[in-house]
Order: sequence, then structure tokens, then C-alpha cells
Amino acid sequence: MTSADHRFAGAKIIRNQAIGNRRDDPLPALLVQLLARAGQPAMIERAVSRPWASALFQGRRHVISLRLTGADAQARRDRLLDELPEAEWTLSGYFVGDIFVDRDGSDDQGQWLDLSALTVEDW
Repeated sequence: MTSADHRFAGAKIIRNQAIGNRRDDPLPALLVQLLARAGQPAMIERAVSRPWASALFQGRRHVISLRLTGADAQARRDRLLDELPEAEWTLSGYFVGDIFVDRDGSDDQGQWLDLSALTVEDW
């Protein structure tokens, strides 16, 4: 018969904990600011984020599909495309290292943009 020692101290058990220097994903804050720049009506159709690292830096790579609708969608898309290269972003603990348009176009639902962004941990 096997017995268990019920006096085993709980303080000695190693529990899952968040890694101390791990930061939250900046994607939600980036999406909020992107939607504000795009104007309304606009929506994020797809957004994914994955870890990224180089020899000296670490951060996250993001892929975003943005849809602009409404009567002025073309004008808002053009303005966003003009402003994007020089845009300032406010992300806690990160900065936008790069953001660019992979593809853009229009269809019967409005204007769309496929964007890629790199956010780098600001240390």
C-alpha cells in the first residue's frame, strides 16, 4: 500500500507564475490607435501577433487586416496611407519599429488594407 505525507508543506511547491520580465502584447493598444487613425466606420477583420527577436532586440510581429466602409472610405484610406510612414504610436513598454502596407484594395464592401507591423520592447 502506498501512503502520502499530508504534512508536505505547500510553500515548497513550485507553482506556475508569470515570467517576471514578460510584457503584455501591445497589439490591442496598436489596434485601438489604428482604428482611431482610420476614422469610422472601420473594423479589424483579422489581427494576429507572434513573438519576434533579433540578436539585440525582442518584440512582436503583427499582421492586421483593416476594412474601411462608408461614403468617405477611399479618402480615409488615402489619408491613412499618407500618414502611416510618419505616424507616432503610444504603446506601453514598446515602440513601433516598422509598419507598412502589404496589400490594399477595394471591393463591394469598401476599402481594405493588409498591414504588417513590428513592435520592439523599449528597454
